[in-house]
Formats: sequence, structure tokens, C-alpha cells
Amino acid sequence: MERYFNKGDRATKTGFGEGVLEAGQRNPQVVGIGTDITASVGMNLFADAFPGRFISLGIAEQNAAGVAAGLALAGKLPVFATYGVFSAMRTTDQIRVSICYNNLHVIIGGAHAGISVGPDGATHQALEDIAVMRVLPNMTLLSPCDATQARLAVIAAAQQVKGPVYVRFGREPVPDFTDESMKFVVGKGQLLCSGNDLTLIATGHMVWEALQASLLLKKIGIHARVINLHTIKPIDEEIILSAARETGAILTAEEHQVQGGLGSAVAEVIVTHHPVPVEFIGVQDRFGESGQPDGLMEKFGLKAHHIAGKAVAMMNKKG
Repeated sequence: MERYFNKGDRATKTGFGEGVLEAGQRNPQVVGIGTDITASVGMNLFADAFPGRFISLGIAEQNAAGVAAGLALAGKLPVFATYGVFSAMRTTDQIRVSICYNNLHVIIGGAHAGISVGPDGATHQALEDIAVMRVLPNMTLLSPCDATQARLAVIAAAQQVKGPVYVRFGREPVPDFTDESMKFVVGKGQLLCSGNDLTLIATGHMVWEALQASLLLKKIGIHARVINLHTIKPIDEEIILSAARETGAILTAEEHQVQGGLGSAVAEVIVTHHPVPVEFIGVQDRFGESGQPDGLMEKFGLKAHHIAGKAVAMMNKKG
């Protein structure tokens, strides 16, 4: 079984900011749009390096989406980022009509994803953004697992995609375990651990929890395959169906509502092509709340031991 080591906790928002800066260094057409929380979402690195290519619009997220569309039509590659509850949901109409309908190359950053934002509470915890963004035609949806992968995801969004891209990321420091040499390919999942008893498919911060769950399971003789779906749309059907055929059971894990998110996307593939038992770890149709990040992850059932426990129950049903 493969082992992954934490290089040190870093926030995925930091990786996002590093990716925007690097994309800007590589491509002079990259421009940034700020919505009054530039440092909070990692955009300060780009703003400091390229002040002439950065526009601050204040707290006007819907306007930011419209301005981004205009800049894209003018040949620029705009990046705008704010909290996911605003960038994915407050601006849904503008993203749908101005950006997606025109299939414009705009990178949208959705920060503060999941309940691990902590004290900011339900109003600022994006738990529905995957569902909203993945249903939009032409939209690519990326959900990197750590800071290093967040940087690689932004660069890939700039270089590999021609239309709109939503990149989901968090605020709190989390284990950073992705190898710097990893090749990030949009639309291709990442096999992290081999195993044929069942498969754990995770995205975002939950990938590390899935890896830790696989170690707990190994101690009791269960060999779980672990897959990181850093691209939720377009989804990697091949890696999902191989897991279904070879392990016979799938457990998904996401820091998002179970409805409409990663689990739903995986289940759509499974039920269409190769039905096997699928169960879900995620937020169960409720809003978040204020609290310390780790405490909230525990309360909402999103820790490694919760994943392992559900996996054991699935194995008992599987026989």
C-alpha cells in the first residue's frame, strides 16, 4: 500500500494564490479581479506582483462576474475569487448567462469551502457550490486536495481548459502531501492507494481523511482503494468504473452536501454503467455552524474514523 506524508499543514487558499501568481507570470493576458477580500482568498500575491493587471471592485460579486466576462471577450484570461457562497451562488445568474452561455475562459475561485471554515458559520460555509457549479453547461469543476495541488489546479485551469473553470478550496491549513512533480490532468482522477476490497473516492480536504481511513482499515485486514477526484466535472468515468468492477463497492467522501455533490456525480456514473453498492460521507441536508474546524469535522461525521466505520459496515453487507 502506498504511503503519503504530510509535508506540513498549508491552506489550499495559499496554493490557489500561488497558482494565480504563476499563471500570471507565464501568461501576460491573465488579469485578477478582487472583491474586497483579496488576501483572504490568496489573490494578494497576484495583486502585489501585477498591480496594473488587478482590478478591485469591492463587495460586488455579481459585478465581478460580469466584468470577468467582458475581459474574457476582450481576449484576457480573468481570475476572480471570493468566498464560495458568493462566487458560486450569489453570482449564479451572471456566471450562467454571461460566462457559461458564451463558454468564456474565466477562472472562478470558490474559497471557504466546506464546514472547516470554522467560526464564520453557516452563512460563509460553502456546502452547495459543487451541486450548483457542476450543473452549468460548459463549466469545469476542480476540487484540489491540498495546497500543492491547488497551485497545480490553477495552472491547469489556465493552460488546459478553454471555457469557464470553478476551483474550490478552503481556508484552514490542512496536510500538504501532493508531490511537486505531480502531473495535474483536468478530467483524470488520481489513484492514491491500491486495494480490491472496496473503494474510497474523495475530493478536496476529504482526500487526506480517506487516506487515513485506509490505514485504519488496513489494520483490520481491509484493503481499500483510494481515489482522489480532483476534477468533478468532467468526471473520470474510467477510474470510477474500474473501481466498481474490481472492488464491488464505492464509498464517497466530501465536505459538501451529500445531495448533488461528488457522491451524486459518482453515483450517476455507477448506476448508468456498472451498478454496485454506493454510500456517501458528507453533510446530511443541513447548514453548517460556528465552531473550531476540527470540532466541526468531528461533529458532522467527516473524520477518518467515520469513513472507516462506514467502510466496515459496507464490507459486512458485502459479505
